[in-house]
Amino acid sequence: MNPISALLTVLGALTAVFVGAWAKTVVTARNTPGRPDDDAGDARFPSPLQIGIGAVTNFFDTLGIGSFATTTAMFRFWKLLSDRVIPGTLNVGHTLPTIVQAFIYTTVIPVDVLTLISMIAAAVLGAWLGAGIVCRWSKRKVQIGMGAALLAAALFMLMKQLSLNPPGSEQIGVQGLKLVVAVGGNFILGALMTLGIGLYAPCMILVSLLGMSERTAFPIMMGSCAFLMPVGSLRFIRERSYSLRNALGLALGGIPGVLIAAYIVRSLELKTVRWLVIVVVLYTAVTMLLSAANERATATAAAVKA
Repeated sequence: MNPISALLTVLGALTAVFVGAWAKTVVTARNTPGRPDDDAGDARFPSPLQIGIGAVTNFFDTLGIGSFATTTAMFRFWKLLSDRVIPGTLNVGHTLPTIVQAFIYTTVIPVDVLTLISMIAAAVLGAWLGAGIVCRWSKRKVQIGMGAALLAAALFMLMKQLSLNPPGSEQIGVQGLKLVVAVGGNFILGALMTLGIGLYAPCMILVSLLGMSERTAFPIMMGSCAFLMPVGSLRFIRERSYSLRNALGLALGGIPGVLIAAYIVRSLELKTVRWLVIVVVLYTAVTMLLSAANERATATAAAVKA
């Protein structure tokens, strides 16, 4: 068995573990009377809007727009869930669509096996540690963290839109000190992924700075996300720090969205769409940070009255 086939076999096994654990959680939630405000216990079938968000965001994610920032903007626009559980919902809900993307792209674009596996392992470790921190954050901390994450996402998108990313090459892997930098960088990106910063744009910048081909960012990013998201998501599920119904909507709509984009549409002229996404993400970041400021003001006022 060649290394890529072995990697995908391991991913298949990890996917089965994730699906089994999440399915058990869903069945338990359906059989347990829950409170209306219990996001993790709301096992009702997703609404058409929730499924539609999953389809649209993963469709454009497959074509290179990204899904985390756009999903966050839609969640907040329609007020579908509390800000506190958005990071966990993004990771849990987008896991299965991302795994489908990984199976599609990892076998198509060549990349050095040592570089690929090392960067994936680093991202998984970063995600496991990051999820353990984020799932315990207060609502205000999540708002501040996600506001900053969205500003960073908008910056990465703007760099891509203005062609400011460093030039790459035809190199498909790195060795020595560059490999150490690649591993360390992907560890950080894996940790930030649990806060809502998508891996695609920063990973492309990282591989370009290391002198690799931009195309290698696809299997590295897809592979990293496909492995780290089940690992981080299981922690969010265990800590009940996500919205079950919204996550189901992302998954149910997302998989068809990926397949349509990958096998039917394949490519689109997305320059205008990217400008719109940048504006929406910036707006969402500002409103998220303003919400955090209001949370602090409310807490201070309550403390004064007490």
